[in-house]
Amino acid sequence: MKVTVERSELLKSLGHVHRVVERRNTIPILANVLLHADRAKLALKATDLDVEVTDAIAAEVGPGGSTTVPAHMFFDIVRKLPEGAQIVLESSGDRAALSIRAGRSRFTLQTLPESDFPDLAPGEMTHKFTLKAADLKRLIDKTQFAISTEETRYYLNGIYLHAAGSAKAPTLRAVATDGHRLAQMELELPTGAAGMPGIIVPRKTVGEVQRLMEDGETEVAIELSPGKIRFTIGQTILTSKLIDGTFPDYGRVIPLANDKELVVDKKEFEAAVDRVSTVSSERGRAVKLSITAGKLLLSVTNPDSGSANEELEVEYEADPIDIGFNSRYLLDIAAQIESEAAVLKLADPGSPTLIQDKEPHGALYVLMPMRV
Repeated sequence: MKVTVERSELLKSLGHVHRVVERRNTIPILANVLLHADRAKLALKATDLDVEVTDAIAAEVGPGGSTTVPAHMFFDIVRKLPEGAQIVLESSGDRAALSIRAGRSRFTLQTLPESDFPDLAPGEMTHKFTLKAADLKRLIDKTQFAISTEETRYYLNGIYLHAAGSAKAPTLRAVATDGHRLAQMELELPTGAAGMPGIIVPRKTVGEVQRLMEDGETEVAIELSPGKIRFTIGQTILTSKLIDGTFPDYGRVIPLANDKELVVDKKEFEAAVDRVSTVSSERGRAVKLSITAGKLLLSVTNPDSGSANEELEVEYEADPIDIGFNSRYLLDIAAQIESEAAVLKLADPGSPTLIQDKEPHGALYVLMPMRV
């Protein structure tokens, strides 16, 4: 096999595929990236057995062939080569090595046979639809922060994607929750997504897809089978297993009858929460909201270090209420608010609070209170 490629093209392509390769691997072949050269094209593939990413770039090929090399080392070599370099990759079948040449630099990497490389067979894809990259990015951005990292509740370790809404206004809805907070975002249901099964897309897959979307105008093709999902973004194809579990009935958590409405300036509120939480303990992180007509007092008391409070002018006309929240969670949600003002709909100090943009953008957030 002999291939000549442009450094920037190879670096970009390797950037797409090498990230799915785990740094620590008990199976040697999973530490490698598969290179396949054929017909003026170099295809690259990497997998961790749950997620597989393939990409392809234009190349001078003669003769073609396949091999596998250590993914992270190969990426680092290409990254450190000078900009604009032409890279020549060459391997002969009898030696288990790939030589890399660029200018005066020479590298030789040990290879493993292509025949050992696993293939993540996607099976038959039953549903297919396309989304603008900007729309898919919004679905992910607005919900990703609420994905649970608790491995025991594995069915919460991803984003639940499903068709929702009414017959007149069907939507594609993304939901994530870790039991303390819930994030929901929806957009108009794309053609081809009607009747799709509810699926749980794993956290790692969500992160990789988000990084692959460099241009918001690009169309992303999404295909589903009962156990897998595939995203096609230009030349890059990411195939992933889905989480095999049942997502909880999240609708029961979303409060519909919260009658106390607090309207706050998003930037002022975010900055004030950030300031007063400076004295909170790592473990507690609790911030108390004391709300009366037209006024919000934020306070934090930490027995080990001191206290802090700040007052804000707000729109509020209901009965006074004192309620506590985890400041980190409050800041995560505040960061997602796009309007100048956020609306908090409260019930009582022990019930979940609903948080939304003042001008709805299809997103809503639910936050469980803390005892303060």
